[in-house]
Amino acid sequence: MGGVNRTKGGSDGGAADDTSGGAARQGRHSMRLGALRSHNAALVLDLLRTAGPEGISRLELAERTGLTPQAVSKITARLREDGLAAEAGRRASTGGKPRTVLRLVPGAGHAVGLHLDRDELTAVLCDLTGAVVAERRAPLDLGAGADTVVERAVREVEGLADGSSRPPGAVLGVGVALPGPLDHRRGVLHRVTGFPEWNGFPLRDVLARRLSLPVLVDKDTNAAALGLAVGGAAGAFASFAYLHFGAGLGGGLVIGGVVHRGTRTGAGEFGHQVVQLDGPPCGCGNRGCVEALCLAAVARGETAEAARVLGTAAGNLVALLDVDLVLLGGRTVAASPETFVRGVAAVLDERARRAGGDAVPVRVASGGGRDVAEGAAQLLLAPLFGRAEG
Repeated sequence: MGGVNRTKGGSDGGAADDTSGGAARQGRHSMRLGALRSHNAALVLDLLRTAGPEGISRLELAERTGLTPQAVSKITARLREDGLAAEAGRRASTGGKPRTVLRLVPGAGHAVGLHLDRDELTAVLCDLTGAVVAERRAPLDLGAGADTVVERAVREVEGLADGSSRPPGAVLGVGVALPGPLDHRRGVLHRVTGFPEWNGFPLRDVLARRLSLPVLVDKDTNAAALGLAVGGAAGAFASFAYLHFGAGLGGGLVIGGVVHRGTRTGAGEFGHQVVQLDGPPCGCGNRGCVEALCLAAVARGETAEAARVLGTAAGNLVALLDVDLVLLGGRTVAASPETFVRGVAAVLDERARRAGGDAVPVRVASGGGRDVAEGAAQLLLAPLFGRAEG
């Protein structure tokens, strides 16, 4: 859908974006990011990205950005000098000489996306387009303690960032996504559901010191929602809910094209809405949470029941926020995608009939089980293209 809102910035000579500037200062793999130090350059770079390998001409860039041809020429010259853009051929003109067409160079930079789930670690290396060029997975016990988890994370990230199979190009940084609650601005964890021992741990700063790379931290579902928004998975829909069912259950929200985190990064705690007052205890301390009910149903082999319960909770969310689309992801969904889409859609369809309206569509997010890790990489990549994370 074109995704999240663009960041605001100054003129072509504006101040450096914190993320890109930090990457240039701290990255072990050198990359000149001077061309990205402005809002206008980010707009041009984003158009190069969306144009794909066929490219786009300077005249088209000027028309779509509203910049003067002279400003576009200056920006694209710097992008080419920094290795971020290259010629993609020439295109016939209606008059005069053929126009030179430019394209983004995807391998000019990379970002690592790290998903720390409760029982599994997934790390991906993404190029500037967000495409995954390398991946690593490993078992993980999030309750094993900070030292153990950090060591495993460092080992897997270094294996990607320094691996012989990695294409040339700077590693801009690492985006880390894991269960919340947490403070995404400071990268500090709170009482992670089921793992209260993480409360107050400064994960961002610890990993940044160990890796000598910029690190950003967010909730797993927020990261996935960002990745889906930037990647256009929601199509023309400006507002959607991403429901992630893996080892736990959570939600990410994109409202009006912006990832909605809330003041305290507390939005999207979808799995801990109580739907059965006398239900089973949940790791959060409540009883009858949708997460506890869905996990129990899956453990009994009653996947259709889990889908029905998930649909009930999704219906509550749709009624509350009036989102346009529900996307389902996570490895539990991936194991039975048709069952979950059918079960959730059935509940939403029934509610829509009673209300006399159209049902909100339900789809499986097309991330191949890597939605969170790919979204974590976008924590670094999206700002480079003028797209705010919200």
